[in-house]
Amino acid sequence: MKRVLSSLSLVWLVCVCVPLRAQTAQSFTLEQCINYALESSVAIKNAQLDEAIAKARVRETIGIGLPQIDGSVGIQHNQTLRRFFATYTGPNGFLGDLSGFGVQPGDVVSAQNFFQLKSAGDAGVTISQILFNGSYVVGLQASNTFQELSTKAAGQAREQTISAVSKAFYLALTNQERVKLFDANIARVDSLLRTTKALNKNGFAEKIDVDRIQVTYNNLVTERAKFVNLQALALELLKFQMNYPMGESIGLAGSVDQLGVPQLTAYADDLDYNARWDYQLLKTNKRLQELDVKNKYASGIPSLVAFANLGYATQSPNVSGLFRTTSNLNDTGQIGPDKWYGYSLFGVTLNVPLFSGLQRNYRVQQSKLNLLKLENSAKQLESAIDLEVKQARITLDNALRTVAAQQENMDLAANVARITKIKYEQGVGSNLEVIDAEASLREAQINYYNALYDALVAKVDIDKAYGKLNPITQK
Repeated sequence: MKRVLSSLSLVWLVCVCVPLRAQTAQSFTLEQCINYALESSVAIKNAQLDEAIAKARVRETIGIGLPQIDGSVGIQHNQTLRRFFATYTGPNGFLGDLSGFGVQPGDVVSAQNFFQLKSAGDAGVTISQILFNGSYVVGLQASNTFQELSTKAAGQAREQTISAVSKAFYLALTNQERVKLFDANIARVDSLLRTTKALNKNGFAEKIDVDRIQVTYNNLVTERAKFVNLQALALELLKFQMNYPMGESIGLAGSVDQLGVPQLTAYADDLDYNARWDYQLLKTNKRLQELDVKNKYASGIPSLVAFANLGYATQSPNVSGLFRTTSNLNDTGQIGPDKWYGYSLFGVTLNVPLFSGLQRNYRVQQSKLNLLKLENSAKQLESAIDLEVKQARITLDNALRTVAAQQENMDLAANVARITKIKYEQGVGSNLEVIDAEASLREAQINYYNALYDALVAKVDIDKAYGKLNPITQK
């Protein structure tokens, strides 16, 4: 009784646990794969970080034009002061009568520095404010354009992610359909094999007929096993493009029939270059280069800065005396400071570039030449886009024609295989005809799904060529 209960418990656990493990493989549609990738892709995350960095750089540039305030506190002690040097002018000078020391008028004499005490303290604030600076104005414009550049780069990263995920999804989905075809073909050949064995047992078929079909069956099983491994690799590629956890299982929702075959008529002959992220990136770089030219010119314009210094200062024969607040004689017979004395100054500084040794002119020249290079690149990119669009249209058109032809061939091959099998089972057809028909059907099926995958990839490429993979809201 205990063994029966144990067996029942084991069966219950298997029935419960197996479905739970099967549910761990989450199934995704194409749209869900793309949305997951847009949220998880490392390239997109880095592009978003670049956008945040650009925004911070814009705020940094704006901060340059705000008042700059710096505070400082310093204590200084001169163990040995520099001596005071002067020319002796005679007994009526401020040095008094030094003739008793053998000093003659015109001699250079030195004395202890009685204008400065050994210890000094200073606490102050420095304030500066840009009133006008041409480079700063251009820098503000450039910082906004730089932020726009990072936004365009993020859009291009999204487009590339959508393209990669879509192609990987189409590969995995078509492979999934081909695995189903393998199962159907194996089931059909297995039925034929069992029928032929029965005919052979009853003397209506030769042993060689059984062997031929057995070879076909074995080859199908082997090919299916290989293709299942390729399908697993295709799913790994899809997970990689999505940045999905590589250790977790993933499933595909939907079928190739639900995707439908793309139509060339959905794409107009006219093309808007601004719909392309790479074209927008080039235009933004061109605007940055134009601002660089302006900045080179602005560096030769006078700049005006207002400034102010506010603070307190004091001196003392020693460091400790800096913090005494008495005006009486101290222990050494010297007078200490009674307080820290305030000081202030303010003004404006006008900086006028006069001569830079022609460096500025050559910097402007270099910047203009770089701008010409970008203009040439823009024309070349327009020609490249035109060529890419034409190639994408031709590729899609050829793929659609191939799909239509292979669809017809697959239908015809399936009909031939069906009729050949019926004739063989009725004894009016040969075993070789059945095997040939099955081989032709498999080849037609492979060709059809290869053509269908090529058409789906061509659709991704033409969407990218027209700038439709990632709709643009900003022009």
